[in-house]
Parts: sequence; C-alpha cells; structure tokens
Amino acid sequence: MAANNVLRRALFYVPGSNRRMLEKSRSIAVDCVAYDLEDSVTFSQKDEARKMVRNEIDQTKPDSIREQSVRINSVGSGLAEKDLEQMLQSPNLSTIVVPKVDSASDLRFVHDMVHHALSTAAPSTPRTPISILALIESAKSLTNLSEICTASPLLSGLIFAAEDFALDLNLTRTPSLSEFLYARSAIVTAARAHNIPSVIDLVCTSYSSRTAANPEDKRAVDILKAEAQGGKRLGFNGKQCIHPTQVPIVQDTFSPEMEELQWAVRVSIADEKAARQGRGAWSLGGKMIDVPVAEKARVIVKKAVACGMDVEAVKREWIDQEPE
Repeated sequence: MAANNVLRRALFYVPGSNRRMLEKSRSIAVDCVAYDLEDSVTFSQKDEARKMVRNEIDQTKPDSIREQSVRINSVGSGLAEKDLEQMLQSPNLSTIVVPKVDSASDLRFVHDMVHHALSTAAPSTPRTPISILALIESAKSLTNLSEICTASPLLSGLIFAAEDFALDLNLTRTPSLSEFLYARSAIVTAARAHNIPSVIDLVCTSYSSRTAANPEDKRAVDILKAEAQGGKRLGFNGKQCIHPTQVPIVQDTFSPEMEELQWAVRVSIADEKAARQGRGAWSLGGKMIDVPVAEKARVIVKKAVACGMDVEAVKREWIDQEPE
C-alpha cells in the first residue's frame, strides 16, 4: 500500500542529465525531490541520465530531503520499462512519478513492474515501500480520473500538468488560471473521493533567479505566492517547483499559518472539554463548532506537527481554552 502520511508541499524537479543540478539538489530543504528522466532530458541523453539518477538515489538521502522520487518517461513512449528496470534496482527508491497517465492501464503497467521487481528481489534486502504519483495532463486523463484513482493501491498522489493540458485542449494560460478551474477542481475532488493523500498543483512558470530585491524578481515571487494560495484554497496540498527559489515560498504557503494553527489548537482543546461535558456542538468566538469543524482543526494540528511547527508552545498558550 502507498504511504498515506507523506508531506508533499513542494515537489521539486531536477533534470536527470544535469550533474551540477543533481549535486546541488542535495543541499535543498524540500519535501519531495523528483529526479527527471522525461521532459528535461533529450532522447540522446536518456541512458546517461538513468545512470546519473540511479547513482543519486543509491547514495544516502540527505536529511533536508523528505522524499526522493523519479519521474520516468511515459508508458506510451516505450521508454518507461527501461527506466523502471534500472530505478527499481535501487533499494532507496520510494516514489515513482508517472507522466501522461491517460488511463488506468498506464498505472497498472507501472504497478505490475513494481510488483515483479519486489517479488524477485532478495528477501534479505531491506527497501523503502514504493508509492506512485500520477500526472494528469490531458482531456482523456480527466475523463478517466475515477478509473485512474483505483488502478493501483500504490497510488499516493495526483499531479496537475497544466502546460500539457493546455496544449491538449488548445487553451491559453492566463494569469487568473481560470481556464484550468474545472480540471483542477475535478482532480482535487477525485483525489478526496478515493482517499488519495497528495494533490499537487501546477507549475508556476515565473521564478526569481536571485532574491526579491528588484522589481522583476519581486513580481515573480508575488505571482508564485498568489498561485500557491489559490491552489491551497481549491484544495491542493502541494505545488510543483522548477527552481530552488520557489521551494521555501511554496512550502511556507502550504503549511498552516500561525493564526490558523492557533484557531485549530483552541478548537481541539475546547472540543476535548466539550466532549467530556457531553456537548456535541458548541461555539468559539461567536461561531458554532461541531464535529466536521473540530475534525478540520485536528487535521491542521497534525499537519503543523509534520511541518515542524512548535505546536506544543501554542497548546501551552491556549491550555485554558473553554468551549463557549
């Protein structure tokens, strides 16, 4: 089974054929790094990229990286089998990012190869459990979402690939991203309906190569923040990144805000007291609190802990909170 508690606020792509970027990626603090064998690697460099990525994941994972994944080539390209044969030999591989998942058969192909590799591996070889992340990139994939979501128990996340989706539907990407609203909402809804934990939003094509010191860089940061906040409001819990400067901004956005955490802690503390009093519904700050609201608060607290926030300090601050 796929892991259900993985934090993937940022999924950062690293070109698998670029040795300098591979080495540099080890110093980045990120939830999930995705070593790319697909779009960023030319056909003539595929074999060399496989060797370089395999060498990278065979090394001890840096503490700053929570999860190491590999984006393979699409099943339809005919290159996925070779990618998987080589990557699955590494006991450190934990996550496979599958592009251009148009139907359940694409994921079943990957699932079967994973199953075969694990079943034929030496029993004495310890290895990390495998999860799959599926990229939703076309009209066909959108119409097959339900089948895709149930194709493999290893499926742990859906990722929206906006640029390929726009190409498939002949859409023009605009700053408002309104042209993607239906697709993004459908992906989030499908993931929730099938208990898939990660829903990762589109890439922001604007990025700052340095800092936000000049107007151009500041504009790029503002666009990134706005996109990430918009995705969070739609229900996404992570975002794809293509530059190291995007990662801390995205991870901060998809972490609970301090005000949000304080509210969640207050609700959680007061709800425990209300339960002991036999009260199923109560109020806080003039707003009704019932079971769904209390459950949302507990989810926020749990995520804050995973994000490394000082939840205990906030609990001490509000330990005397009472249900109203």
